[in-house]
Amino acid sequence: MSDNNSADNTDTELKPTFFRRVLGWGRQLALLILFSMVFSAGLDMWRGKDIPRDDLPNISGISLKGESLDIAALSRDQAVLVYFWGTWCPVCNLVSPAVDVLSTSYSVVTVAMNSGADDKMVKYLKHKEYDFEVINDSSNDIARDWSVQLTPTIMVFKDGELKHYTTGFTSLPGMWWRMLFT
Repeated sequence: MSDNNSADNTDTELKPTFFRRVLGWGRQLALLILFSMVFSAGLDMWRGKDIPRDDLPNISGISLKGESLDIAALSRDQAVLVYFWGTWCPVCNLVSPAVDVLSTSYSVVTVAMNSGADDKMVKYLKHKEYDFEVINDSSNDIARDWSVQLTPTIMVFKDGELKHYTTGFTSLPGMWWRMLFT
């Protein structure tokens, strides 16, 4: 009978230890996420130091679908995500599917930097099954006006103002949060 009691005591002693470990891991994960967010925000601020904040140049053009797009006009009624990317960019291959998913619910305009002729872009978009709006910036004029040097670069506009800016890998939840808090 005493063997039975000692087995019960061992089980109850193990449970709090296991839960303490899980709680400790959860705290470490929360600190890691917090540190990553602070680091990412600082990195975005440093990378975005050359992005104009006042007297913003207009992003406008004709999409590959033949539609006239003007970000200032589109952003009057809703937040607009602008995605600078390239077919040659390996990180963009990870971000573009998330941008495509986001484009089903939000206004999204993409600017393809140095990605070739229009017919090449149309084939690429069809092959990847992307349905987002694309302005083909084959001469890199729009990107140069905005001092965009890194891809991918994501900007969120509302009422013609730049509200959020980030470069590098961005997750779908990260884009959603930026759109929701604009």
